[in-house]
Amino acid sequence: MPDIRPPRQAVRTLQARKRIALIAHDGKKTEMLEWVTRWHKTLSQHSLIGTGTTSGRLKQALGLEVEPLMSGPLGGDQQIGARIAEQQLDILIFFWDPFAPQPHDPDVKALLRLAALWNVPVACNAASADFLLSSPYFSECYDMAIPDAEAWAQART
Repeated sequence: MPDIRPPRQAVRTLQARKRIALIAHDGKKTEMLEWVTRWHKTLSQHSLIGTGTTSGRLKQALGLEVEPLMSGPLGGDQQIGARIAEQQLDILIFFWDPFAPQPHDPDVKALLRLAALWNVPVACNAASADFLLSSPYFSECYDMAIPDAEAWAQART
């Protein structure tokens, strides 16, 4: 029986200009806005995408270009997950609210699972996001190991 875990044998290179997803639950949107305000200059040099209200608030309040996707509960989290699986996303900044149950908790769990599987850097609060953006790797190319999905799929047939 083939291994249920794909080996991390493939290498993916993140370019210096990162593709960054910005997501915030309702109880964390103000915190996200404050954090993005602090990092506005840095973030404006990268490609940003965001779910529903988060992307709209960032664009309206800061004039930041953020590609809007659907609201999280309407499928936005799954859209972000698809980008991760397709290697079209480099960093996930997701300010999730640990005090508020979400109607789309299974989607949130699936999104975080994909980020872990594909070795995508994730920040879930302002402190971890500060560490990510202040890393010397943030503004340069970076090679990372990812699952060799093709080899894994072939071994399963």
